[in-house]
Amino acid sequence: MEFMLDTLNVEEIKKWSQVLPLAGVTSNPTIAKKEGKIDFFKRIQEVREIIGEAPSIHIQVVAKDYQGILKDAAEIRKHCSGNVFVKVPVTPEGLAAIKVLKAEGYKITATAIYTIFQGLLAIQAGADYLAPYYNRMENLNIDSDVVIGQLADAIAVEGSSSKILAASFKNVGQVNKAFADGTHAITAGADVFESAFAMPSISKAVDDFAADWSFIHGQKYIISIFA
Repeated sequence: MEFMLDTLNVEEIKKWSQVLPLAGVTSNPTIAKKEGKIDFFKRIQEVREIIGEAPSIHIQVVAKDYQGILKDAAEIRKHCSGNVFVKVPVTPEGLAAIKVLKAEGYKITATAIYTIFQGLLAIQAGADYLAPYYNRMENLNIDSDVVIGQLADAIAVEGSSSKILAASFKNVGQVNKAFADGTHAITAGADVFESAFAMPSISKAVDDFAADWSFIHGQKYIISIFA
């Protein structure tokens, strides 16, 4: 089970890298656009400095043609060292590129997955991660749970090393369903993680424990009564 953060916002990454058992950070041009006209590769370096060397960083190619995808991947490798995955869409051109890139030692996250068939092809092409878009599938009346469940079954049957990295979430309920379906990892925006702790009952329970301890011992911290 892996949790990744879908943002390039430095403050969000600083906050949630301290809170979460963070496995990685994912990005794409739409996410980068939210940050304004940033120096993209400089921002990626900033992210690496915040999260450390172990977590993965996933970077999207922008080319749509086969040769362009290969060139984008080479540019990403040139500027980004360490545990970096190149995100490639599962199109005919993308699948052809994935096979070549895997042979050249790239780590690949197959993206823009809306169908079971796309995912099956990505598994056979050797993708390290498959990224089905949960909420976007729901919006298209595609059963996200069936897609993720069947891909998880296929990975198990094949004994594949591919992992499902489910993306495109609008709420924690969708994340919970994706894990129940068999996804190995999820990536979500800071707003989804924020909402996970927004339930008033959580803060009330914490406040009650603190108040009861203070009532008994007249202290805010356990260590104070033993000092």
